[in-house]
Amino acid sequence: MSLPMTVRDPALPGRVRIHEVGARDGLQNEKTAVPTEVKAEFVRRLAAAGLTTIEATSFVHPKWVPQLADAEELFPRVRDLPVRLPVLVPNERGLDRALALGAREVAVFASATESFAKANLNRTVDEALAMFAPTVTRAIEAGLKVRGYLSMCFGDPWEGAVPVEQVVRVTKALADMGCDELSLGDTIGVATPGHVGALLTALNEAGVPDSRLAVHFHDTYGQALSNTLAALRHGVTTVDASAGGLGGCPYAKSATGNLATEDLVWMLDGLGIETGVDLTALTATSVWMADQLGRPSPSRTVRALSHKES
Repeated sequence: MSLPMTVRDPALPGRVRIHEVGARDGLQNEKTAVPTEVKAEFVRRLAAAGLTTIEATSFVHPKWVPQLADAEELFPRVRDLPVRLPVLVPNERGLDRALALGAREVAVFASATESFAKANLNRTVDEALAMFAPTVTRAIEAGLKVRGYLSMCFGDPWEGAVPVEQVVRVTKALADMGCDELSLGDTIGVATPGHVGALLTALNEAGVPDSRLAVHFHDTYGQALSNTLAALRHGVTTVDASAGGLGGCPYAKSATGNLATEDLVWMLDGLGIETGVDLTALTATSVWMADQLGRPSPSRTVRALSHKES
């Protein structure tokens, strides 16, 4: 398998942690449910490829995300893997389910815009934050790490461009609530590098350091990697990605797939940035998963490398 030539850029971080979301964010958008054992094997293969943080599933009501209705079956099959396995919890009921199964990390999912908060949570932004507060507090008291996702940080299909100060307000609220990490989501993929830099600078000025931030880009307009590079140059060292480019968003129909983990690793390998991920093993995993789903991977790197091998 060919690999990129490494040219180190001293202005960039030496190591990046990839927060792998394919098993949760990727598979929740599938038209039909993936068998539980296939999901478990997917997580195992991702761990074997060197990914150290793998979002396993979501403890939401099956009515809202039926593709992840098997969370109670899935999590016990993977929870003893030697990796971080965060799970999404929308409220205290979801947290109870996660705690009962021994989850050590959870995430809540907020919105920077009123329209998406209504579509995704059937609440206003502030009502959603109020709902998350006791969940986050209880999780922290139980010794869990808590991640706060923030959707629609750059654009909203109903509201258009999202003002930076609006995103800062909600991000700061999640930070003040006690979330260890805050993932900034470009849910419909409209961000550009300048916009990314402006938001990160504004968050730093509001007291939220890059060390608490992660970025979560979608590749709708082909900007995910350039936006990621802008975030790395700013100082962010945690990047969300999805193996094989799986995923979208069931509540935002214009959202296309997530940044493919293989495309990210190819770029980071070329920049001499350590991730601990074996690109060959990761590509093989995504080819395997594409076979399970019955369609080719949208990842350009997966297609290029698997074509070279065939």
